[in-house]
Amino acid sequence: MSGIGRSAAVALLGVTGRRIEVEAHLTSQLPAFSIIGLPDTSLGEARERVRAAAANAGAPLPARRITVNLTPAAVPKRGSGFDLAIAMAVLAGADVAPHVDERVVYIGELGLDGRLRPVPGVVPMLLTARDAGVARVVLPTGNADEARFVRDVDVHPVDSLRAAAIDAGALLPPVEVEPVLVPPALPERSPVAELADIVGNPVGVRALVTAAAGGHHALFVGPPGAGKTMLAERLPGLLPDLDDEAALEVAAVRSVAGHGAASWTTRPPWEAPHHSASAVSLIGGGSGTVRPGAVSRATRGVLFLDEAPEFPRAVLDALRQPLESGRITVHRAAGAAEFPARCQVVLAANPCPCGNAGSAQQPCECPPAAVRRYLGRMSGPLLDRMDVRVRVPRVTTGLIRGADGATPTTAEARQAVAAARAVMRDRLAGTGWTRNAEVSGAWLRGPGRAVPGATAVLDHALDLGTLTMRGWDRAMRVAWTLADLQGADRPDDRHVRDALALRSAL
Repeated sequence: MSGIGRSAAVALLGVTGRRIEVEAHLTSQLPAFSIIGLPDTSLGEARERVRAAAANAGAPLPARRITVNLTPAAVPKRGSGFDLAIAMAVLAGADVAPHVDERVVYIGELGLDGRLRPVPGVVPMLLTARDAGVARVVLPTGNADEARFVRDVDVHPVDSLRAAAIDAGALLPPVEVEPVLVPPALPERSPVAELADIVGNPVGVRALVTAAAGGHHALFVGPPGAGKTMLAERLPGLLPDLDDEAALEVAAVRSVAGHGAASWTTRPPWEAPHHSASAVSLIGGGSGTVRPGAVSRATRGVLFLDEAPEFPRAVLDALRQPLESGRITVHRAAGAAEFPARCQVVLAANPCPCGNAGSAQQPCECPPAAVRRYLGRMSGPLLDRMDVRVRVPRVTTGLIRGADGATPTTAEARQAVAAARAVMRDRLAGTGWTRNAEVSGAWLRGPGRAVPGATAVLDHALDLGTLTMRGWDRAMRVAWTLADLQGADRPDDRHVRDALALRSAL
């Protein structure tokens, strides 16, 4: 006597999912339980979890040979999120749960007591199920809050294997259990600080507002205590709220990273890793499940690297590709996982190891070779990708007295940023771009040409070799942002020169 049961699950590689068919074949042979279809170690251990959970749920597995196949077999399957799908397929094959539908996706890890435990990555799993035409998804109660943000898919939370089996037609008496919930998320540091607190630094404030309006990467160079970190921490407060599409992309990354119910946010995320961070923690990876790095967790938001020259050069250079493409692909033996990385990168750096190079008040104690070696940790190709590069001077009492409340408030600056972005969206409608930082060089030299003769200074720098073609494009993108902030139809000579001045540091 043999029976076959089928259910469905989702396999994740990065934030990309694949619907998996789970087949369970039960035969009248010596009792055994095997899982095939390229499972990893944690998935292979599902045998014991499913057996114990089924027994404690009141539906012990029959003493037969059970073979579970995960199809397509060539797709790597990782993690414990397949437990519920495997258990339901086996119970269907044993005629315990006759109404298990292979068009229903089952997600969840089983505890030995039969309760369902939440798993990371539920948001991209639900998106995969929705795109595959799945009508219903059964998942742990602990993932219900996280799942409610994905629309157009019927989500059915259950607290135990028994509840899932009863839902599929098992003739078992319901038993109330305490659901396993995710720990409450710690309040995240949300650096929404007041821009008007910055005094005596009009160039830094202008550079910050410009970067916020156009979505530009920025580098602040200055001595310790000049306010580089203060500037960077005020950038998220100037950015507009995320729309539904952007918020869902952010939620998918944060879900894979294990943020649970806190995955959904309408505010741009903020990531500020320490300079001791490794390339894997910054870019993403891992020996088992591929997890997103800081550059992906900051997508649609800000990645701030304080004391940038203190990061290993190889770590900084790993940012060059995602800065250009807005995506990062992590290659491992099991396959390539792709994550979004469309974030604004802000670097802060001292001008030398002692921090006093170029200061009129404090003499620099570093030899020239040490200064070159220190700043040389930020490679030329990386710096070339920084649209805005300004020096932040040390604030003096004279600058404080001369400021006289000239710095705009966060609300005023955010309103100016929102107005400039609205102009950008209207101008770039139909192109697939929404911000000036995204436009191509072909657009800048075609439909997005500046006023005739306005680019002469950039052309001259390009001919002299002091500006690369990438630098030309990035300077023109900043010029467009300055024009949008000032209400001009096209960049003129003044906007271009100001944009070049905002690239003057280093």
